[in-house]
Amino acid sequence: MDVARDGVRIPLSEERVREIVRAVCKRERVQRALISVTFVTNARIAAMNREFLDHRGPTDVITFELEPTAGVVMGDVYIAPDVARDNAASAGVGIREELVRLVVHGALHVLGHTHDEGDHRTKGPMWKRQEALVAALA
Repeated sequence: MDVARDGVRIPLSEERVREIVRAVCKRERVQRALISVTFVTNARIAAMNREFLDHRGPTDVITFELEPTAGVVMGDVYIAPDVARDNAASAGVGIREELVRLVVHGALHVLGHTHDEGDHRTKGPMWKRQEALVAALA
C-alpha cells in the first residue's frame, strides 16, 4: 500500500489513507491487494483525464484496475484534492469526508466495482456500498 502526495497538501495523514484502503479491502473480503493512492494537482489529473479517458478538464478521481497477479488485486488511484474541495463545498460536507469518499470510491473500483455514469449513478449498488463505507470510516 503506497500513498503519495504529488505536490499537494491534504488534511489526511498517509497512515489514515492506508487504514481506509485496508478497511475497504477487509469489508470486501479481499485478502491480498496492492493499491497505490496518489494525490495530484488539477493540472496533472486533467492531463490524465484527457490522455486516458478522452475527457476535458480535471476530475476528482481516476482509477486504474490492473490485472491481478498470483491472486493479488492491484491498482492505482489518483485523487485531485482541489476538485474534492469544490465537491465538498457543493455537497455541504467537510473536505476530510470527501477525501475519504474518494479513497473509498477508488478502492472499490480497483476491487472490480463499477457504476453507470450520469445522475442515476448515486442510486446504484456501488454508490450505496461506498456511502455505507464512508459512514463507517469518516
